Amino acid sequence: MQSKTVTGWLPGFLLLAAIWGNSFFFIKVAVGSLHPLQVSFGRMAIGAAVLLVALAISRRPLPRDPRLWGHFLIASVVLTTLPFTLFAYGEQYVSSVVAAIWNATTPLCTLAFTLMLRAERSTPGRVTGLGLGFAGVMVVLGVWQPMDGGQLGGSLACFGAALCYGVGGAYMGRFIIGRRSEPAVALAAGQLVTGTFQLAAITVMAGVPLVDFGAPAPVWWSLAALGGLGTGLAYLLLYWVQARAGVTTTSTVTYLLPVFAAASGVVVLGETISWNQPVGAVIILAAIALTQGALRRSRERTTAPAA
Repeated sequence: MQSKTVTGWLPGFLLLAAIWGNSFFFIKVAVGSLHPLQVSFGRMAIGAAVLLVALAISRRPLPRDPRLWGHFLIASVVLTTLPFTLFAYGEQYVSSVVAAIWNATTPLCTLAFTLMLRAERSTPGRVTGLGLGFAGVMVVLGVWQPMDGGQLGGSLACFGAALCYGVGGAYMGRFIIGRRSEPAVALAAGQLVTGTFQLAAITVMAGVPLVDFGAPAPVWWSLAALGGLGTGLAYLLLYWVQARAGVTTTSTVTYLLPVFAAASGVVVLGETISWNQPVGAVIILAAIALTQGALRRSRERTTAPAA
């Protein structure tokens, strides 16, 4: 049941934004000493452990349907295995702030793929929003200025991660979300467990050790925060906020991630940002609002009393 007052869900909403926004800070610290595959495997394994503990405490089992685990195999590739690794790779070359801005394009990517799958109806507002969002991406990328191979590759890797989230969101909406009777925490745990095994196999086949015991303490603390908070606890908090604020309101948490990422990246890591990155981020967020009908709803609220 949704809470009738903002104060009922706002603290959890802000905490979720802070956890996800600072995930890019933790990735930046961890990837300074670890291979990107080690970072993604570490956060996945820790996050899966947190959700398995939550299942044990609530005395709920993992899903048993083999077909559902087949969906987990596909969903894990595009929702965790690939994007986690791409973000870790990308942050070797771009700042945590830039990575968070690329992540903010996820709703646009999700809408684009849902429209391609004809899961949602195409409207002028959505099409215009997608075009505006693409322009924002070009501004963030700074296509008018030269970029070295590392910066370009890092930005494309982070944007590729957002595209993966878009594919994964569309896939989950078509085959899992709203179509299964299992509790959300069980679905999330199953997905992370599947992804953990996927990344373990990929990391070993790539000849990379699963764990680097020689990593310094800050790296271990960053991995613990990234996996325990950003990958494990955040899932539980997400469902808590959704139950009180609704799915639509909760989805706007994406708007705040670059803000928290900028605070930790600039203040703690000493990162710098150029003018085009925040400007592009504003364009992208405006495009998201347009595709979600926020401007139309605002006009309807404004004209309702006169009507």
